[in-house]
Order: sequence, then structure tokens, then C-alpha cells
Amino acid sequence: MLQVSKCIVSGNGLAAVLLKRAATVELDWDVRQKSRFSAVDSQGRELAVFLPRGQAVRGGDVLVAEDGSLIRVLAAPQKVLRITACVVHGTPFDLMRAAYHLGNRHVPIELQPDHLKIEPDHVLADMLRSMHMEVAQADLPFEPEGGAYGGHVTHDGHSHHHAHHHGNDHGHNH
Repeated sequence: MLQVSKCIVSGNGLAAVLLKRAATVELDWDVRQKSRFSAVDSQGRELAVFLPRGQAVRGGDVLVAEDGSLIRVLAAPQKVLRITACVVHGTPFDLMRAAYHLGNRHVPIELQPDHLKIEPDHVLADMLRSMHMEVAQADLPFEPEGGAYGGHVTHDGHSHHHAHHHGNDHGHNH
């Protein structure tokens, strides 16, 4: 079993030719959100993945095995609910409102400009339909948002935060 303990976020810094030659591993969100899991790559190698606790793996990330080989991660299609605004009388605001209500329930959600994706849940599907949203089951890759407070985890597992500046030299006293 080949051990993996490093993840290069989005394959940053790797040459395109290396990414093209790399083995792949297709994983659904339930597996990719774990920091320890086993899998089999496209070359038939058994992988034992041990990443820093709390580090999720995203589609496009590259795992580095103990022998130096690269394994490109693909987000596997999985059962999801694809949510869109009603085509007859819906607006983009309706989609924003649906995202707000799902966020209040701490549901993992993938945000796209024209749709949302969540894991299947019949109670949430009924709630969304009552809001006049179109809800369809589909088999698609699922990449939920990472969360506003978590920052980004780098390839060595450290949190990476950016300073946020408005560019305006004024206070916000309320």
C-alpha cells in the first residue's frame, strides 16, 4: 500500500505535463472531506492517505505519494439535488434566498451562478419546492463551499489567511 501524506492544492506550481501524466483517483465528497482514507488510483495502486487533520481534498488537488509519484484528484459524480430558480417566474434573488435558508441549516452547499447543489435530503427538497424552486436529482461532482471562517489550508496543512482591505481609509463605527 502506497502512503500519501501531502496534498498540493489545485496542483499549484506543477507543470502541466506532470499533471497530464499523473495517475488519477476519483473520490466523492464523503471521502474527500476526510483527512484519512484509502483508495485505489487509476494505475491500480492501493493508497493510504494520511493528511493533516481537518484538511479536505478537492477535485483538482494533487496528492504526493511517499515514492514521489503524483495522483490527481477528480471529484466523482454522486447523487445530489440540483436547485434552480423557477424558469417561469423565478429570479436570481430566489436562488440567493434558497442559499440563505440552506446556510441557516448548515447544509454543505455548492454555489454556482445559476444553480445550487446539496446532498439528497427529502425534507430540504420539500422546503425548496415550497419556495418555488426547481429541485432535480442528478449524478454530478459535488464541491461544497469550504466555509467563511476556515481560511485555506495549504499543502503542508497550515491555515492560510489573507488580510482584507477595502481600500478606503475610513472606519465602520455603528
